[in-house]
Amino acid sequence: MKLEGIHHISCITGDAPANVEFYAGTLGMRLVKKTVNQDDPSVYHLFYGDEKGSPGFDLTFFEYPGAAPGVPGPGMVHRIVWRLPGAESLAWWKERLESAGRETELTDGSLLFSDPEGLQHEFIVYAGSEEALVPLHTEVPPEHAIRGFHAVRAWSVNPPATGEVLHKVLGFEDLGDGDWIVTGDERSGRYLIDPSPGHHGRPGAGTVHHVAWATRTEDQDAWRDRVASSGLFATPVVDRFYFKAVYFREPGGVLFELATMGPGFATDEDPETLGERLALPPDFEPLRDRVEPALRQLPDIRQWRPAGV
Repeated sequence: MKLEGIHHISCITGDAPANVEFYAGTLGMRLVKKTVNQDDPSVYHLFYGDEKGSPGFDLTFFEYPGAAPGVPGPGMVHRIVWRLPGAESLAWWKERLESAGRETELTDGSLLFSDPEGLQHEFIVYAGSEEALVPLHTEVPPEHAIRGFHAVRAWSVNPPATGEVLHKVLGFEDLGDGDWIVTGDERSGRYLIDPSPGHHGRPGAGTVHHVAWATRTEDQDAWRDRVASSGLFATPVVDRFYFKAVYFREPGGVLFELATMGPGFATDEDPETLGERLALPPDFEPLRDRVEPALRQLPDIRQWRPAGV
């Protein structure tokens, strides 16, 4: 029983229209699902990914309109790390991001930047053999497109206890210096524990809400039992329609999720038109006439879709 790397990373935004402009427009991600927060259907839940909405490239945002800016601190993920194919792609993205008004920092093998709400990102050159998860975009050449998640960087309030859970419960390997890796049959993911800062964090716009690790559907109940038997509180398996989820907080403070790799985002939409309409799981469909008019208008993502895809 293995975890297949990062399934998705969920964050908070206070401005969904601007969020779509940045992630689908500037960063070239595909908006693969436009739906609502299943715990609060009055607000958006947006999912960005590759062409198929694959686990391993699934960045999500809960919108709370006008949410105050957050500050990452101990017990929170503070940076998302993405894969690019080569150093020339780092240079290409540096130019594109700066032309869009974003400050960048290019170092040996990585490019640092933040989104308009302060969420920190890092592009790194990935030379491994895992499948490249590539979105198509009118302005981003496929040879420079983002290839999916590589890692998250977190600040733990108790690094030894976090490490014990990563290794003994979730099957991560300790590479040293706070670098933990989990490797499945298809994909790997890393959890990087950095020395904590001297300030307190505050959830809000531009912060990470939780990180989800990918499981095989047939293993979900066993994973839930494994977490619970370790002494951590684990929720029951929650059916999110597009995947099933179990939530728990690791002892360093970060909220973890175990999410199944299926059934996926094409369950209720044609793969060619993912994200173009508001999709509501069956239990929420009766709310459409009340919910949809209250949601803010988002940019038309078809403007960034290449012809013929």
